[in-house]
Amino acid sequence: MTAVDTTDAAVPTNPSSAPRRAARPDGAPRRRAGAFDRALPYLLLAPALVAILWLIGWPVLSVLVTSFRRLNLRELTRGEVVWTGFDNYAEILGEPDFWLIALRTVVFTAAVVAASVLAGLLIALLMRQISPVVRIVLQVAMLLAWAMPLLAATTVYQWIFDQQYGILNKTFVKLGFDGFAGFSWFSTGTSTLAVIGLLIVWQAIPFLAFSLYAGAIGIPKDQYEAAGIDGASSWQTFRAVTWPELRPLLLMVTFLSLLWDFKVFTQIWAMRKGGPDGGSTTLAVYQYLEGISQSHFGVAAAVSVVMVVLLALLTFQYLRRLVRSQEGSL
Repeated sequence: MTAVDTTDAAVPTNPSSAPRRAARPDGAPRRRAGAFDRALPYLLLAPALVAILWLIGWPVLSVLVTSFRRLNLRELTRGEVVWTGFDNYAEILGEPDFWLIALRTVVFTAAVVAASVLAGLLIALLMRQISPVVRIVLQVAMLLAWAMPLLAATTVYQWIFDQQYGILNKTFVKLGFDGFAGFSWFSTGTSTLAVIGLLIVWQAIPFLAFSLYAGAIGIPKDQYEAAGIDGASSWQTFRAVTWPELRPLLLMVTFLSLLWDFKVFTQIWAMRKGGPDGGSTTLAVYQYLEGISQSHFGVAAAVSVVMVVLLALLTFQYLRRLVRSQEGSL
């Protein structure tokens, strides 16, 4: 029996049987993407990228460069460029008051953010349980509070907590607490920051409540029904159903609250200008006092850079999770 050589059968002899490039619907062969086609998306994004770098990157770079200069009113008017290296940083970091102000800012920010997020979460969960009419009234009230200008809200709070004519002291006296007659809520830095913190929380609750409520109503109802069938309590249902669904959104709004509350200035300055005796001065107010009041713009720029570093340390955990999620989506 003669062996049959099948080697030639495996190799196509007809050139027409060779694999062809996929054709377009109109029958024309697809052409390979050239260098221009590959670069076209980047060219389309270039104008927006340049605008972002100009609007955001350039001011950041300018502040960083200014922090290494002595830029007082004299150098500013004469146009002199005097480089001082790290002298501005050594000056602010060598002041004992700076570390006290930095610690006060971190504690104040943490307290305000925690209170704001907790209150916003509770109101968001409450809006799921109340009737539609009551919910609409609550939402309209929060919208009005959110739309109120900062200076107007600060003026109202100053009147509420006024020592002689404040409605809060008068209400406490009417309720029988005579010790609040003529009580000063702004006698110490701690009490002043407590009033300012209450104002900031009141203004932050609408955004947080609406954001978390939008996430809460997106949770499928069948998950709650399953938890009810299993006999879970309200707290167990919150831990097993609500919390896992709201956790990413809660992390995001907490990060945004940190960014906003860490650099809050208007309410503190309009309330008592950092007083009494600097007891309510935060880093944002300290930066203003150095840069605008005393015209030490180089020192103020150094304070800005330190604030950015502290803020990055406070939000490090969120930034790390954000980078990990972006890497996982690639």
